[in-house]
Amino acid sequence: MKTEQLLKNVTPDETELGLINSYARKPLSEDEVYVFSVVLCDNEVDRDFERFTVESLEKLSELFVGKTGIFDHNPTASNQSARIISCKVESVAGKKNSLGDDYFRLVARAYMPISDSNKHLRESIDSGITREVSVGCSVEKTLCSICGEDINSHKCPHVKGETYNSALCYGELTNPTDAYEFSFVAVPAQKGAGVIKAFRKDRPMTEILKSIEKNEAVTLTKDDSKHIHEYIEGLKKQAADGAYYRNSLISDVLKYSSISEPEISRGTMENIVKALSVEELSELRKVYKSKAQKKLPPVVQLFPQKSETKSDKNTEFKI
Repeated sequence: MKTEQLLKNVTPDETELGLINSYARKPLSEDEVYVFSVVLCDNEVDRDFERFTVESLEKLSELFVGKTGIFDHNPTASNQSARIISCKVESVAGKKNSLGDDYFRLVARAYMPISDSNKHLRESIDSGITREVSVGCSVEKTLCSICGEDINSHKCPHVKGETYNSALCYGELTNPTDAYEFSFVAVPAQKGAGVIKAFRKDRPMTEILKSIEKNEAVTLTKDDSKHIHEYIEGLKKQAADGAYYRNSLISDVLKYSSISEPEISRGTMENIVKALSVEELSELRKVYKSKAQKKLPPVVQLFPQKSETKSDKNTEFKI
């Protein structure tokens, strides 16, 4: 979920009234509906160090049409308060986001019927008390801004919010697959006018791991379990590769040390290498290999070919 701000209320024109009546069971006049504009999300980096691409905003402009507005992401029928009738991506002239790119935002037009039951909400919007909203959507992938890999997979070694060679690591929210709703919320977490998430279908692996490290209770969705399984399988492969490399280093150290320093027993060397790191084993192998080659320099295994003499050459048989 990402949060943004409500914009100024504007009287619906004939086109918008037609869109509203496509959802209504009975024709409504402009005096019977309350219409307002709202910024749903933008291409700024949020406090979770994620952002939508402009292409994602364009896709969301299609997905959010017809979605309802609720309160605090409580998806009950009685909690429905508004409906989106149109969406468009727009730029703000002269404005840049924190990355220096042109600023784009997704602006929706939404309506609610004028009734006594929502009078307080309409007054809160008009007075600026109710300003922030949060949107719910799902995306296919969150790509790392540093390496371009899925930031939730084991292929990406980077951490959102960290800096690598002066470049901020953040997640690019790409290829939206669904839009759920937008909610009126009390406290937005986005810096500036920004965007926050109150809910995400797929949590980044870093969030799950942080909760585990803090000994917090973690409730996993099916997608979370899939990501953890992929992450663990990746760690298993890396561990197997690391064990193979370490064993090969130990084997070389024992072999070269037996040549360069035969007075040290194999049992002693085995006890020594068990406590060494991979970096230390690599350094020790280099030293012992050099010493071993000086003691037993490589020898030529093939005799040099004799030069042919005239008598060695085949001659014709004469009968």
